[in-house]
Amino acid sequence: MGRRRSGGGGGTVGVPWLVLLLGCCCCSSSIWPRGRIFAAADTDPNDLAVLNTLFTSLNSPGQLNGWQANGGDPCGQSWKGITCSGSGVTKILLPNLGLSGNLAYNMNNLGSLTELDMSQNSLGGGNQIQYNLPYMKLEKLNLAGNQFGGNLPYSISTMDNLKYLNLNHNQLQGNITDVFSSLYSLTELDLSFNSLTGDLPQSFTGLSSLKRLYLQNNQFTGYINVLANLPLETLNVANNRFTGWIPSQLKKINSIQTDRNSWSTGPAPPPPPYTAPPPPYSRNSPGQNGDGSGGKSGIGSGGVAGIIISLLVVGAIVAFFLIKRRKRKAAMEEYFEQHQPFTSFPSNEVKDMKPIDESTAVDIESLASPASISLKPPPKIERHKSFDDDDDFSNKPVAKKSNIAPIKATVYSVADLQMATDSFNFDNLVGEGTFGRVYRAQFNNGKVLAIKKLDSTVMPFQSSDDFAELVSNISKLHHPNLNELVGYCMEHGQHLLVYDFHRNGSLQDLLHLSDEYSKPLSWNSRVKIALGSARALE
Repeated sequence: MGRRRSGGGGGTVGVPWLVLLLGCCCCSSSIWPRGRIFAAADTDPNDLAVLNTLFTSLNSPGQLNGWQANGGDPCGQSWKGITCSGSGVTKILLPNLGLSGNLAYNMNNLGSLTELDMSQNSLGGGNQIQYNLPYMKLEKLNLAGNQFGGNLPYSISTMDNLKYLNLNHNQLQGNITDVFSSLYSLTELDLSFNSLTGDLPQSFTGLSSLKRLYLQNNQFTGYINVLANLPLETLNVANNRFTGWIPSQLKKINSIQTDRNSWSTGPAPPPPPYTAPPPPYSRNSPGQNGDGSGGKSGIGSGGVAGIIISLLVVGAIVAFFLIKRRKRKAAMEEYFEQHQPFTSFPSNEVKDMKPIDESTAVDIESLASPASISLKPPPKIERHKSFDDDDDFSNKPVAKKSNIAPIKATVYSVADLQMATDSFNFDNLVGEGTFGRVYRAQFNNGKVLAIKKLDSTVMPFQSSDDFAELVSNISKLHHPNLNELVGYCMEHGQHLLVYDFHRNGSLQDLLHLSDEYSKPLSWNSRVKIALGSARALE
């Protein structure tokens, strides 16, 4: 390990040999074995910097023997709760020590850490869990029994090796974000005794190794169908607000608690057409017992059913747009075949019109009326270049053109926006619309911006180019009555828009939420608002 120690216990720790020599030149040589000789510090400098910062973030507690705010050698001097392998810190185990404060901001620099246990303390103080958690090799994370608030930090989604996550008995709140999509190794998850709300995220379906799940004593709503095909052995969803039916697969679990919810009592609906119920989970499938015998690799029938349903939905949407395109195309072709110019007529003239023979030449000026409008005919459409050509479209794949204009807006990272919004803390929520929620973001330079987090279920983007095209179009909008785009983010499947923050609240508040401190808007003010909105929309 690069660690040199002489025999005996006690004595001076970590003192350079020159100091020992000068301090003990007149003493008996019997004291020499009691000293410890170090050629250099044992701990990785990055890990040392994190532990120094953590000690300060925890308000420099005296119960952490050996810890210090600057320098030191955690591996060589055996700081309390620290386990090392070589020069790297592999474990931080500090449960039930009465600690306060928060985690260090640079925890993500612990590249060798496999276990972090700081449970049963008083950490957080109602604040969000620190965003930059260690992730490279972390297998166990236990922050249960503290005072962390807000929502789950997005950095959890990057912990590919995580097997155990315990956040029970905290003050977590809000909807769970999709942070579980890549946690294929997770075997135990405990989010019980918090104030989490909303439906279970779809990313739960990817927890292919999950055996124990504890969600009791929250405020979850909706169905629990996303849990149906997980290899669960223990499940507790008691004391929530779940509705619907308990999937039959879950009723076979040895240890399950579902009481104090709002389950439906009637018969469960049949499965969707053309799909068979998924087979029971095989405990002997490859990757579970290690022998790989008796199992089949590939996608299960439940996954196939999901794919088929998704394809049907996507096909229906594509068919809808194709039909619209074809109708529009047929109308345009009819126009060009007849070579008739377009004009509009008063309603009383339409009744008296006679069918115009195709060979008849029509002078557009002779048909002019006060209600007519001069329109230039659209340019001639070349069929071999048309996206709507039925023959070409039905036989050849359509390659999407990536003629996206340069975007004049700042690019933000997910980490920047997470830190500025306290991981989209509920306290920073300022509004919610059809396409997503808007959060107040406070940056380190003091600037305050508004972050619109688009709901992927309402605005699904098939590729990053789709979102980039949307951002490009929005960035071109310039008008005194429009809130112009400042920046955007499209990392890790997230789609976020950044705008200037306006402190006067929303139009909804001004129009409808008057109280004793604010007067209702006058009629003239409302007309001005309507006119300004109309100009912006136009």
